[in-house]
Formats: sequence, structure tokens, C-alpha cells
Amino acid sequence: MSPRTPLSGRTGATARPHVDPGALARTRARHPEAVAEAAARRVRRPLLGDSGRLMIVAADHPARGSLAVGDRPFAMANRADLLERLCEALSRPGVDGVLATADVLDDLLLLGALDGKVVMGSMNRGGLAGSAFELDDRFTGHRPSDLARLGFDAGKLLLRIDYDDPGSLTTLHTAARAVDEMAGLRLPVFVEPFLCRRADGTLRTDLGADAVTRSIAIASGLGGSSAYTWLKVPVTDDPDDMARVMETSTLPAVLLGGDVGDDQDAAYGRWRDALRLPTVRGLVVGRSLLYPSDGDVTAAVDTAVALL
Repeated sequence: MSPRTPLSGRTGATARPHVDPGALARTRARHPEAVAEAAARRVRRPLLGDSGRLMIVAADHPARGSLAVGDRPFAMANRADLLERLCEALSRPGVDGVLATADVLDDLLLLGALDGKVVMGSMNRGGLAGSAFELDDRFTGHRPSDLARLGFDAGKLLLRIDYDDPGSLTTLHTAARAVDEMAGLRLPVFVEPFLCRRADGTLRTDLGADAVTRSIAIASGLGGSSAYTWLKVPVTDDPDDMARVMETSTLPAVLLGGDVGDDQDAAYGRWRDALRLPTVRGLVVGRSLLYPSDGDVTAAVDTAVALL
């Protein structure tokens, strides 16, 4: 079976392709080595192109059990639909690559959708959304050795810290060792740090300027070398604080897009302003581009690319 068989129906530059989940399942069942073969054939590219900017589409939420988009609790549960949206986004000019877990990246490899794209593996997904152990965020996804074996281009780890939760120390320690291992393999690792706290049993992320500043300082100091470390940072609650916040580190950074809410234009304005800061190199955006409120993935992606 051709690795491109499960993907068909591309009728135009902006047409959403049709993904055949049955064909993917048959390939996986009969020819599981097809994933490694597709990875070996994949046309690679440098992490940064001529523009020196990065536009990455993120789809690693499902592995933490985080399937909701807006008021739809299981919007990301339909895997064929998610893959179709990802293929549509990856086909747009200016989109550099994708961040996802192994199951999604394996599907995209089989679909032939990753040639010439940056492929970033999501490393720790053990802190399941809403669980009692959410901040003991074990490395249940890609290992550095997996990323190197498959010829992927980078890894990403989530670093959430609650000063009142001992599980944060486990995450902090394992994150530091992952940074060491990635540096040893000369693979970039994108660290996504947050300070968090529990309120009424629910984990809340603090996006105030002081908290984001402190989280950047902690993340920048992980491991024995920061040579291959990037930061993946949110825009603060008050975007006017971003310039001061980003003075905390000289590490290259990408902005975490997050949910744009009802005011999409305001969110794009905040991203545009933050992208002007000297250490900010690009955007990593997921649900707000893949599941825009008006359903137009192409328009959402093209608008985000234009900000760069």
C-alpha cells in the first residue's frame, strides 16, 4: 500500500483533504514498519528557514486527555477530522511544521504530510488534565532517542510548577535531564514553563507578568547546557508587560498561541506586538487555528502566518 493512500480528495490549494481512517488502520495492522520507512524517506529541512521565523501548528493536546475546544468537550476526539485539519494547515504557505505526539505524527508520516516540514515531538504528557497527579508530569511521550532515531527536528516539554505541589519537583528534575539528553544529541528542545496553583481543586495557570517572568528564569536554567534550549511562552494577561517579561532570558522563544476566545482580532494584535520583541522567533498555535470559531482553517492559518 502506498503511504499516501489514506489521504485523498485534495481538489485545490485550500480544499480540506479526506483522510481514510480504515486505510490507516490497515497499514498499521499489516505493515507497521511503514511508519519507520516513511520517516526515513521524509525530506528534511533546517529548523529555521531564510526568514529566521517559525510557524508551528500544535496538536499534542489529546494525549493529556484534553479534547475540548471552546464549549465542545470532545472536539478533538475525531482523529480523521483532526488529521484533515492538520493536513490543511500544513499545506498553507508559511507553515513550517507541526508539534504532536507519536500517534499523530505517525499518521501524518503515513499520509505523506511531513516532507519539508519541521517535526517536533511532544515529550511529557503524563500530567493528565484534571488528574490529582497533573503536576507530576511524567515523560510518557517521545524520548530524545526516539526523536533522533526517527530523524525528527526538535522536542517539546511542558514544565508546570506549583510551589505547593511536590509533584512539580519530579517534573522539574526529569525536565532538566531531558534538556541534558537533547543537548547531547544536538536536538533543540522547546520548554513551555508555567507557574500554577490550585483553586477549589482546579489547576489554574498564572499569566501575570511576575509569574511568567519567574517561570522563564526557572526554565532557562534547566540542565547542564542551554545551547539547544528554546522557550515556548504565553502572552501575559497584560500584553504591555511582555517586553519586560522577555528581558528575563536571551534564549530564543516562540509564543504559545493558546485559545483566542471571542475576540480573535485582539488576540492576533497581542501576538503581533509580542512578535516584534528581539528574542521572539515565532508562533506555536494549536486549537485556535485548527478549530476556529468560523470553521475556516485556511483563513485562520493564513492570518497567523501574516503576523510573522
